[in-house]
Amino acid sequence: MLPQEWETYVFVQSTDRVAKERSMRRRRLRKYFEELKWIQKHKRPLKRDALREALGGAKKMAGRDARFVKVNVTLQGKGANQGARLDFTLLRDRMRRAWKREGRYLLRTNLNGKDGAKIWSYYLRLTEIEEAFKDLKGDLALRPIYHQREDRIDSHILISFLAYSLHVTLKARLRLRSAGLTPRVVLEKLAAV
Repeated sequence: MLPQEWETYVFVQSTDRVAKERSMRRRRLRKYFEELKWIQKHKRPLKRDALREALGGAKKMAGRDARFVKVNVTLQGKGANQGARLDFTLLRDRMRRAWKREGRYLLRTNLNGKDGAKIWSYYLRLTEIEEAFKDLKGDLALRPIYHQREDRIDSHILISFLAYSLHVTLKARLRLRSAGLTPRVVLEKLAAV
């Protein structure tokens, strides 16, 4: 697609983001390999369907990073006792291509005449807003409720805002006191009381 005269493109490169993305990818791939090794070295060879389920679970855990691993399944035997052999390898050429793109973004916007740093800050703010909606839907379990009266709609919005404000405050306090603790974990522990 060719750029229009009203579009602005900004190329952003962040060394901190490169480190973060590589760390996340390494962690997911390590877990994926551990799961594949567990499936491969299972005491009794898994039957075909059980193997498919186990591979599907492992692949879901790895997410998009599963594309860096080639998995080969060789069926052995016939009928109900059909087993399978599992082999897997890391696709290093794909990893190298992905490493070159990590921490680099090409932002396209209709904001003309804005500084690239300002556009990047808008993008980061947008990701924070998306995270807020995810918190509202996930941790706080706030869903759209179809009210009939305007005063009830206003009340629902107020309660949702207060819940989100408390969630953000809790996250900030936890960051100061206990960096590894998340609001979700605290809410789960409080629910058990």
